[in-house]
Amino acid sequence: MKQIPYWLDTAPALPDRSGKDLPDEADVVVIGGGLTGLSTAYHTARKGARVVLVEKDKVGSGASGRNGSMCTQGLTIGVGEARKRYGQQRARELYDSFREAVDIVEELTQKERIDCDFNRSGRLGVAYKPQHFEAMRATQRDLAENFDHHTTLLTKRELRAELGSDYYHGALLDPLSAALHVGKYVHGLAEAAERAGAQIHERNAATGLTRLPSGGFLVETLHGTIRAKQVMAATDAYTDRTLPWFRKRLINVGSFITVTEPLGEERARELIPHARLVVDSKNIGHYIRLTPDHRLAFGGRARFAPSNPASDLKSGDVLKREMAEIFPQLADVRIDYVWGGMVGFSWDRLPHAGEAGGLYYSMGYCGHGVQMATSMGRAIAEMMDGKPEANPLRGLGFPKVPVPFYNGTAWFLPLGGAYYKAKDRLR
Repeated sequence: MKQIPYWLDTAPALPDRSGKDLPDEADVVVIGGGLTGLSTAYHTARKGARVVLVEKDKVGSGASGRNGSMCTQGLTIGVGEARKRYGQQRARELYDSFREAVDIVEELTQKERIDCDFNRSGRLGVAYKPQHFEAMRATQRDLAENFDHHTTLLTKRELRAELGSDYYHGALLDPLSAALHVGKYVHGLAEAAERAGAQIHERNAATGLTRLPSGGFLVETLHGTIRAKQVMAATDAYTDRTLPWFRKRLINVGSFITVTEPLGEERARELIPHARLVVDSKNIGHYIRLTPDHRLAFGGRARFAPSNPASDLKSGDVLKREMAEIFPQLADVRIDYVWGGMVGFSWDRLPHAGEAGGLYYSMGYCGHGVQMATSMGRAIAEMMDGKPEANPLRGLGFPKVPVPFYNGTAWFLPLGGAYYKAKDRLR
């Protein structure tokens, strides 16, 4: 069993981008080589800027290569909660920006000819409890009437044609969400950024940041110092003490994934006949999909613990048991991959992007990072070019005052996890 992300292990090999000399100056320095940073570097370089991206490991080694490889629509907080907070008009604007983000990923893969198995396979939001299904019925009406988004409600009986399991009580099918191979996508986006003129420096962490009185920043790295007119922080759940202001405003939650041995096309299609993306309605839920080579990827927040080799193995055992509850026919299937990673959550469960202290940022994707990171990289490039109205998340910046008694380590997560798991067990 491999303890590395399936998506990175099955992506094409890439050149080593470490060991290169840093230039003395740049128009833009991007800190972080995930999808946010790569998209920012790509779109900014296409505007003619001199762009340098520094990444402490390799591109995609953080959350961007460790996720469920889903490119889905919808707000983490739900449209009803968004309307309650911000009013119908702003809720609609936010919902549309998340919907447009999927389109942006598709357009970028086509424009740059990124072969990443992008497919509008659709998303099944499956109901863990009967009352969850009734809530989906109301959501379907709300989406159609107030957000011009049309979905299909499936009863438990109808769901059987979409999922080889009797575990759930129905589903809401969104036809426009997409699957992709995120490892291939990350690598393709890195190559596109370089073609646009951006420099990528791997294994070269940013270690210090100083705002200069004359304007711009001095960015210290492991292998040199570079002066930048503008800096973009694109570190999300992997933000370290170099950026303490952001670290205190993000909750980093572990998420873990297993991938089975190859099942063969026929057996895989018996599980998910139309290759939908499956996300369940538990508080501590699962996300499930088929891979392009007919394996089952099964993920979730199995344990409220950081990701490390020992923790990942324990989480893999939990996920295998839970997978067998949903798909008893897979009880004896071999697990070929298990890995973990961190997901960046904001306190209000929405992404945040903007400018703070002269530093640009986009973080806190709350599990919607593939599409929103790509979209926000494009938006940040426009903002740096003097167009603040390009930010769809304007007005939702991080709070100026951090949460009391929180220093970036989510010590309270095991307590919260136990509470929500107990709620899930109460059918």
